[in-house]
Amino acid sequence: MSNDNFDKILISHGGGGKETSELIKNIFCKYLSNDILLKMEDAAILSSNGSGKIAFTTDSFTVTPLFFNGGDIGKLSVAGTVNDLSVMGAKPLFLSLSLIIEEGFLLSNLEKIILSIKDELEVSGAKIVTGDTKVVPKGKADGIFINTSGIGDVIYENLSASNINDGDAIIVSGEIGDHGAAIMSLREGINIDAGIKSDCASLWGMLDDVLKNGFNVKAIRDATRGGLAAVLNEWAESSNINICIDEEKIPVKDNVKGFCELIGLEPYQFACEGRVIFAVSNNDADKLLKVLRANPLGEKSQIIGYASIIDFAVNNDDLCELKNYRNFNKKVIIKNIYGISRFLDTPSGELLPRIC
Repeated sequence: MSNDNFDKILISHGGGGKETSELIKNIFCKYLSNDILLKMEDAAILSSNGSGKIAFTTDSFTVTPLFFNGGDIGKLSVAGTVNDLSVMGAKPLFLSLSLIIEEGFLLSNLEKIILSIKDELEVSGAKIVTGDTKVVPKGKADGIFINTSGIGDVIYENLSASNINDGDAIIVSGEIGDHGAAIMSLREGINIDAGIKSDCASLWGMLDDVLKNGFNVKAIRDATRGGLAAVLNEWAESSNINICIDEEKIPVKDNVKGFCELIGLEPYQFACEGRVIFAVSNNDADKLLKVLRANPLGEKSQIIGYASIIDFAVNNDDLCELKNYRNFNKKVIIKNIYGISRFLDTPSGELLPRIC
């Protein structure tokens, strides 16, 4: 991130795409670097004084609107933190809850949010054990901002974005893009097919069902900001591998697909708040899929592609595997229904701010 391009923070720096990655690497990691932070996982895995390990994560939520079809900022704050622990194989135990509330915010809305937090905590069994509240003058906080941190007990170890190998299957746990489409359609006042509903959900129960079977799972990630595209590109970079996916296999609801076509965006870059991506040994892929589909939160899961060390070459028209014009690595390649392939890049720019 050079001063030629950026001398101020932009909305895109919080979008989970290229600009966010540049900000983290060139500012935060530059000055705060350590072995744990540089792993860049959803939760840090820490050694405790006992025999086990704990996972630790934190997140802030600034979504607008605060209430949406499928949830609200309260449900989102708990589910988001629970899921960041869960994808690292950690059972969520304890959360903090810090609120920045704008003067004039309705007590009735605050009570709705807190009740939503209570209900969502019951799904995973996690508890709020500490917190903080600040009130700022009217016009300084857009209603309410929430920060949550979480601690979990690591039950399933060795899940990492850097573990993915040639031939590993890529599985998505359900239809993608629901949360991003729900927020954006509400903001824009576009009502498609009686409304699009956020997929916001706590996923520890589903992931526990999968992982306790001992499948050779390499990595899991919830596809939040930047969506499927951001997760796959991060994995390709971290594991030094190409990831090849089949567009026809990616589950997307018809109303989400229609909304994306209407506004000219792709669902692969839209945030999910109740979907995860798995990288798993191909030998276990079908067995994992069967377990996943037995859970209501994973019944629409699908194998969408594979990691590959194949060198993809490009000519002026298309990607192909056989021509050696130029070799690529650390790329995500998506093939459409016509057999034409292209790069699926990390999202860039102000795609959809204030999504979570």
